[in-house]
Amino acid sequence: MKKQKVIVAMSGGVDSSVAALILKEQGYDVVGMTLRLWSSNYDHETLENNRCCSVEDVDDARNVCSILGIPHYFVNFEKEFQEHVVGYFIKEYDSGRTPHPCLACNDKIKFDFLLRRAMFLDADFIATGHYARLDCPNDQIRLLKGIDHSKDQSYVLYTLRQNELSKLKFPVGNFTKSEIRQLALDANLPVADKPDSQEICFIPSGNYREFLQERITAKPGEFVNTTGEYLGDHPGIQFFTIGQRRRLGLPSKDGEPMFVLDIDEESRKITLGKEEELYQREFTCKGITFTSETSVSEPLHVNARIRYNAKEADAMVYIEGDEGRVVFTDPHRAITPGQPVVFYQGEEMIGGGIIEKAIANSLRKTPSLSV
Repeated sequence: MKKQKVIVAMSGGVDSSVAALILKEQGYDVVGMTLRLWSSNYDHETLENNRCCSVEDVDDARNVCSILGIPHYFVNFEKEFQEHVVGYFIKEYDSGRTPHPCLACNDKIKFDFLLRRAMFLDADFIATGHYARLDCPNDQIRLLKGIDHSKDQSYVLYTLRQNELSKLKFPVGNFTKSEIRQLALDANLPVADKPDSQEICFIPSGNYREFLQERITAKPGEFVNTTGEYLGDHPGIQFFTIGQRRRLGLPSKDGEPMFVLDIDEESRKITLGKEEELYQREFTCKGITFTSETSVSEPLHVNARIRYNAKEADAMVYIEGDEGRVVFTDPHRAITPGQPVVFYQGEEMIGGGIIEKAIANSLRKTPSLSV
């Protein structure tokens, strides 16, 4: 009987390497594929630290494939990455919003372009090193959190639907991070102790302001308070995000620090205020999708997460078309336009959307409440 073929997206890190190991041990015909995503204007720091396609990472992926006895291919998705990830990142910041580039990379690069390339090569599945799980108790595939909740990556997978889920595998989702490293060590894989990537892969320095300054024209404007009073000038709406306190370039008022509460693209005004004014309960969102069939004729009771590292919190979601309004039971800090909001019911991630706008004065409270 012919083995089912799985193409594993191999970044050169420990998670995707062990994903390939697990699938081979399960009897699949495994092929490793490393994606070239970003190589423009490399300097020494980029070559040393870039985690998406550095020479070191490609070599690590190739060496792992050699040890496992599986083929390894290097494919160029740089043009697609530039358009759908870097271009999106720049456009969102240029509009005064805060994007999530890893979400765009998953949605467009891995689970669109790579998936189509894999199907063209007669693969049955693609696999990644994401910490998430798939369950199929009936005719609907459910996407669950990874066993290791501290590493769970279901948040950045909310755009997946049944068609994509039926062709995906997440082998590491049933293990903890420490178990994955031990499996790599036991198999003598050279990446067993390799550190995880921490920064945006195409901005290894972490200095997104410098990255943007080189690529867009700044939109300077005014800092104002919540009553519209002029506080000073800012260098551009692109360089700020909701909740920001540092690098405002203004002295604190009455000895209290000021925070970014709102960014208005049209007027180019940035509203500053006290930290307690960052706490709100309601916001609108758009581009809502669900991983499986979900009835939205009535409001949805969910646990919602508004940042990758945020805790889930009790909320109701009121949906009309692909837009919605989310109402938390308790106020949350710094609800940020451009960031994903992802919906959970128990262990299952059911879908999500993109935060559009916090609803002003929606029961702001002090930070004594959990976030």
